[in-house]
Amino acid sequence: MAQQKPGFEDFIGTVDSGSRDFVRALHGIFTEHGCKLEIKEAKSGYVVSYLLNRKTVMNYVFRRKGLLARIYAGHIAGYMELLESLPVALTAQLRAAPDCKRLLNTAACNSKCAMGYDFILQDQRLQKCRYSAFLIPVCEENNPTIEALLTRELAFCSQKA
Repeated sequence: MAQQKPGFEDFIGTVDSGSRDFVRALHGIFTEHGCKLEIKEAKSGYVVSYLLNRKTVMNYVFRRKGLLARIYAGHIAGYMELLESLPVALTAQLRAAPDCKRLLNTAACNSKCAMGYDFILQDQRLQKCRYSAFLIPVCEENNPTIEALLTRELAFCSQKA
């Protein structure tokens, strides 16, 4: 018998109770924008992806620290001013994220690796890896930032549709 694919309710059941309402609210925002939901099982829990126009906008991933939102901020240049209002801890995390090797030297990384993000944060140019730059812990302090970044990214993605 074929194994049934996990659904949103399977995933939400593994999210800590303090984050469930926020995750459900974001799910509603993604649904309103016509995003496709993909859920896969991994060693550390589910990997949940939201796609718009066949491009991933965000993943939820589980780590030892808890649930993380990986935002693919491909249009960050259009809303960099939002970065100026990040909480101090997120600003530090963003600065500490690994640099994108392909942005620094196109021959330094695998040619199939998608380039990262080139943006300005507090008057400093940063060139960060797309897989770790906006990998944000889901928690009460960070949730408004996650929602704001996603809302802006979805607006840009929807314009291209």
